[in-house]
Amino acid sequence: MAQCVHSVQEFVQDSFVPMVAVLCSEEAERVTRKNNLSFDELLRPFCRLTSEGHIRDPNNQVQMVKNLRICINSIVPSPSSASASLSPAQRRLLDEVVLFCQPQEGAVTSVITAGDYDFNFSSKFAVITTLEWIETWNQATTPWFEAYRETFLQSMPASDHEFLNHYLACLLVVSSSEAVPVEQFLKLSQEQHRIQHSGEYTHPKWFIPNTLKYYVLLHDMSEGDEQRADAVYEDMKQRYGPQGCYLLKMNSRTFLAETDEQIPDPWSQYLHKNNLHNQVSIEQSVSAVPTSNNVPYVCDKWNLDGSDASTLETVSSSGLLLGLPTVNTDLKKPDPDHPCGGTGNHGACLTLNDHDHIRQFIQEFTFRGLLPHIEKNIRQLNDQLVSRKGLSRSLFTATKKWFGGGKVPEKSVSEPKSTCGLLYPPEAPELQIRKMADLCFLVQHYELAYSCYHTAKKDFLSDQAMLYAAGALEMAAVSAFLQTGAPRPYPAHYMDTAIQTYKDVCKNMALAERCTLLSAEILKSQGKYSEAATLLIKMTSEDSDLRSALLLEQAAHCFVNMRNPMLRKFAFHMILAGHRFSKAGQRRHALRCYCQAMQVYKGRGWTLAEDHINFTIGRQSFTLRQPENAVTAFRQILVNDSQQTSTQQGAFLREYLYVFKSVIGGSEAILPELPLPCIQGSATRVYFGHERRLAEGEKQAATHVSLDQEYDQDLTAMWVHLEEQLVASANRGVIPVTFQPTQYCLNNQTDNLRLPLAVVEEPIIVEVTLRNPLKVSLELSSLSLLWRFTADGGSSSKDEANGEVVTNEESLMTLNDDIITNEIIPVFHLSPEETKMARLKLLPHRTGQLNIVGVVATTEGKQTGLDMVVTGRQDLKIQGPRLNQTKEDKMLVRHGSDQRLNPIITPPMPLMEVFFLKFPTALLCGEIRKAYIEFCNVSAVALCGLRVASTHPSFFTFGSQVTTPVSPNSAENCSAYKTLAKPPGSQTGSGAAEILVSAEDFSQAPGVIEIPISGGTLQPGGSTQLPLWLRGPDQEGVHEINFLFYYENTEKGGKISHRVLRHTVFICASRSLSVQASACHSSVPQHHPSDQGSSDGALVFVDVENINTSEAGVQEFHIIQVSSSSRHWRLHKFINPSKDKDCKLTSRERAKLCFRAIRCKLHQASPDTIAKYTFADLNLGNEQIISSSTPCGDFFFRCCQTSESQQVAPSKVSSYGKSQPPVCAENRTSDISSILKKCNELDLNIIVIWKAYVVEDNKQLILEGQLHVALQTVGKEASSLTPRKVEAQEMVLLKFKSEVPPPVVPPSAELSQLIKTSLQYPESYSHAFVQDSLCVVPVTLTLTNCSLAQADVIIDLRHKSTNPDSLEVYSPFTWVGQTQYKLQLKAQEVLCLTLRACFLQAGVYNLNTPRVFAKPVDQGNLCETRQQTSCPALMIITNA
Repeated sequence: MAQCVHSVQEFVQDSFVPMVAVLCSEEAERVTRKNNLSFDELLRPFCRLTSEGHIRDPNNQVQMVKNLRICINSIVPSPSSASASLSPAQRRLLDEVVLFCQPQEGAVTSVITAGDYDFNFSSKFAVITTLEWIETWNQATTPWFEAYRETFLQSMPASDHEFLNHYLACLLVVSSSEAVPVEQFLKLSQEQHRIQHSGEYTHPKWFIPNTLKYYVLLHDMSEGDEQRADAVYEDMKQRYGPQGCYLLKMNSRTFLAETDEQIPDPWSQYLHKNNLHNQVSIEQSVSAVPTSNNVPYVCDKWNLDGSDASTLETVSSSGLLLGLPTVNTDLKKPDPDHPCGGTGNHGACLTLNDHDHIRQFIQEFTFRGLLPHIEKNIRQLNDQLVSRKGLSRSLFTATKKWFGGGKVPEKSVSEPKSTCGLLYPPEAPELQIRKMADLCFLVQHYELAYSCYHTAKKDFLSDQAMLYAAGALEMAAVSAFLQTGAPRPYPAHYMDTAIQTYKDVCKNMALAERCTLLSAEILKSQGKYSEAATLLIKMTSEDSDLRSALLLEQAAHCFVNMRNPMLRKFAFHMILAGHRFSKAGQRRHALRCYCQAMQVYKGRGWTLAEDHINFTIGRQSFTLRQPENAVTAFRQILVNDSQQTSTQQGAFLREYLYVFKSVIGGSEAILPELPLPCIQGSATRVYFGHERRLAEGEKQAATHVSLDQEYDQDLTAMWVHLEEQLVASANRGVIPVTFQPTQYCLNNQTDNLRLPLAVVEEPIIVEVTLRNPLKVSLELSSLSLLWRFTADGGSSSKDEANGEVVTNEESLMTLNDDIITNEIIPVFHLSPEETKMARLKLLPHRTGQLNIVGVVATTEGKQTGLDMVVTGRQDLKIQGPRLNQTKEDKMLVRHGSDQRLNPIITPPMPLMEVFFLKFPTALLCGEIRKAYIEFCNVSAVALCGLRVASTHPSFFTFGSQVTTPVSPNSAENCSAYKTLAKPPGSQTGSGAAEILVSAEDFSQAPGVIEIPISGGTLQPGGSTQLPLWLRGPDQEGVHEINFLFYYENTEKGGKISHRVLRHTVFICASRSLSVQASACHSSVPQHHPSDQGSSDGALVFVDVENINTSEAGVQEFHIIQVSSSSRHWRLHKFINPSKDKDCKLTSRERAKLCFRAIRCKLHQASPDTIAKYTFADLNLGNEQIISSSTPCGDFFFRCCQTSESQQVAPSKVSSYGKSQPPVCAENRTSDISSILKKCNELDLNIIVIWKAYVVEDNKQLILEGQLHVALQTVGKEASSLTPRKVEAQEMVLLKFKSEVPPPVVPPSAELSQLIKTSLQYPESYSHAFVQDSLCVVPVTLTLTNCSLAQADVIIDLRHKSTNPDSLEVYSPFTWVGQTQYKLQLKAQEVLCLTLRACFLQAGVYNLNTPRVFAKPVDQGNLCETRQQTSCPALMIITNA
């Protein structure tokens, strides 16, 4: 905003100062020309008085005159008539002043803080967001407006309706070297009189007819005779009086004697811009000093000055240098013969004493000549007016009759008829009042001036002299403002009326503009920024673009300096000011206004406004020969999400490409940066690894990792877990400290803090996301990557060995294919507003450090109608994740590093590809299918340590080391099982075939399988094919099964220790069979013939149901074999009644099979074979399947490991972190539970092998499979279907105090199985009750301890049944002899007791009445429970 030098009062005072004319003789002009100055220019820096003056008003009161400044000008008479507007020369001068006044670089920064903005109006603009409103600020200055205002006020044309800019006095200057100086004074006096009174010249205008003439004798101390000059001066004092003349001595400096003395130059800032020599110096300074139009949002460093030639050309094209006024330029030529007349030095012949002489001369002239002259004229005018007081209606209007009275009805010649009003003669009383008011105003007697202005205003309004009335209103308002002590408020309505009258009635825009400038400054000084802005905006019009632009800019500054800043109004009016500056040819100022407005519009969502501002900035910058800045401005239009139409966006793109092409020219050494298309840096993905080959024929390639796959955090964690298992298996169960999970594809969700590792001669694929924000399509060509490469010390090239950086950034023509092969996409099309991915490939051939820095492409402008091709680059900038670890990270915004584009190229590594043959996509639950897997080493390095881990280890097997002879039937039937032909004549289920197998033959690390390849090594280019058996999942549905293959380099110690290969398959499992199995203790006595020497036995019931819904075309299932596997039990024989029938099941049919199981032989449980499993096969068909061989045995052990891991894991988790209970009773309780559990343990695994007949494509296929049922406890049913997990519906309440859990009391059902009892007796007994009334029959009671611990047993024979049903059915009897026994049985001991039952009559008796109590040794009575048997023991007693 415009600033006054000191205060608004001083600014207004300096706008109206006493005018003094100068007439010099030629000799006097020659004396002053030695200093490269005219006489009026010589005096100009000293025209402000430093001391106070005094005058007496008409009431003889002393009035002080402070800080008075006078204006001294050379007389330039003009015969032309006065004009109401500025002349073309004056307008050009104003344009020139504004053009050459720019903010200086390095100036003190002026900042206005308003709301959330800090507006920087210095040479370097910057937008800084602040959170608080600061009430105080440093107001920004606009020196171009201040210079315009000063020049405008000084160049105001003199008018007849006011006398403020009329000359009060005239200085007549003659040199002392003249032959007769007095005659020269007389000639100059006559010349002044002729100019004023002859009527030939309308300009300059004179204040009063009797103009003060002040005679100045100029003496050159370096040439003239000082005594002669003193004599002439004495003569002058005699002629003109001591107060009317002065002797000025100057040019006292001797050039040769005082070369080292530094004399200040106060004249440079006062010289007029119309001096031709100064014009050249200004042009040089403008071209040499950079301007300050720095655009904050476009670029950090604007260079608005351009080159010297461009600046001169720009100014010349505007016509400002071609029509400059050349008045008195012939007098300014330096004298080359004089030593002090060097070009460019002002006051070179003057000393500091000469400066003081000039200052003293001005003070003497003002205090002894000018002020007394003004005081005398004020007294004369006041006396004339006061002497007529009371003769008419008022004090001053009555003087009209005495001064010639009345008005002249003629119209003004110089003004249009519509704005003329009246034209008063010079002696009119109204003009005398105005003249007295102006005189009082010039000598700072503002109270008397206000009274005169107010009186004259009334007279002018009554006469309808609107021009005179407007002038009186204007000065009355200014006088009221300048009065000390503020006796009355500033009458702003006076100014408003004056401005409206000047504009609308008088059509005088110059006077209206002057009035507006004064009133705006006064209003701003009073804090009335809104009123000032309104006043400035009203003054804008179409007749002057420069004036409108400057006033709009000042209005904008008023809006931002208000108490509540109106930021949007500020920006809007800055845009309007920039537009008017542009129309006025002031391109630099237009650019500056648009840049300042952009500080408000940027980032506020006003995209259309931003586009307009950026486009204008680009145009103006390009016109000012600043193409770099224009490119940056046009770039903002294209990068931002624009709402323009496609046509407008095409125009923006065309402008940008044209400007961009002019910037880069023909140079391609450094690739420029392009804004389109937009690159989404965070979405960049990098893939390291070989592109997998597609499937050939029946082969199915491993899926591995590709850029087509979406990133999933849970899947990644699963792969990391599998890799940890593999690494631990390869390192003896320990994960190395330096282990890092393998990452083949890096994105914004992966861990990118470390430098990724790539392998030489393996491609690196970078997926770049490109977005076209425009509504017009983009055609890109030659799309490729930019990179830098630093070779390591092992490189073969000398330059690379020294660590020098090799890059393709400087020129794309440089071929570096021996280092890195760069793939180029020839054509890449982006539709309007399309986001598309481009995959660019690099193939490194050397080891070292690679940095991928950006993308280079060629943009074609055919779609915009501009046939040109522009090649540029775009940098890949990726911001790392925000740090949130330390307190400083949480308080500040810090981001970590993202190294995904900086891979380290390592030496060659093995590379494996995996293919699957005959791999199914759908299986029945439990179905066995044989497939093949092929491993290919496609690298030049051998690999070893091949392993695989899977999320479903029970799904597949490579086979075990156990070999079993294979019968021809297996090959003929294409069976996956190993079979043996059934011996002829053998019966179904007659006996089980037993095989003893060690678990170590099938054991593997949990989830990890070592792949058996020949030699353990796969050579470069080699391949091997292995069989792979698959088993359908037990649960129906679609299953995602993941494989992770692991392999290593045969040479250890590399940066990459291993490599992995991923594969994911989806298997659809359909229902097949449901197997339910249960077991119970057998009641067969020990010496029963069918026991065959076994001490214990159990019955196993197997229910098989066909739950298939014939979706897969399954017709029927055949149960061909039932096998068992256990370390303690085995199936002995099949005891179904229908032994000769094959077990066939159609849809929804169920079969119940019954088997007898016995314990394994004692010698099989020796310490050497304790870990061996006994496989027993009971075939129901014509062939026997070896269940202990591959694949049946493998899948059995896989399922066992899976079930055990699922059971052990929860127990570990539940026991973790719990303290041991301190109560001994709890330990005893846990011992009881373990004893009872071992008592009821069965640990028998049932394997049901089936075949299914399927019709597919009119062909019958045979499918085969196996289902597993694990019988763990006697009496508890087990199923082949895995129960689904049921989530808890309610949350467990938190307990804040640890409570000791209550002791676990084993239920009676478990204790009832501790001792097994059986009664041996004759089924019928005949007794002659006639001969002997008592019938005593011996009964043997067999007790078997089923546990592995000693047990105390109590047998009570005194029990009588209380069941009413049993009393009705069975007859009572009595046990005789010992009726109670207390025994102790060792572990698994069998004891027989002989009892005697006494019957009194014939009948049917239930002998199962003894009560048996059992408890483990050393346990409390609380654990004692009666032993019960489920079935009655019936004996028939007959009478013989």
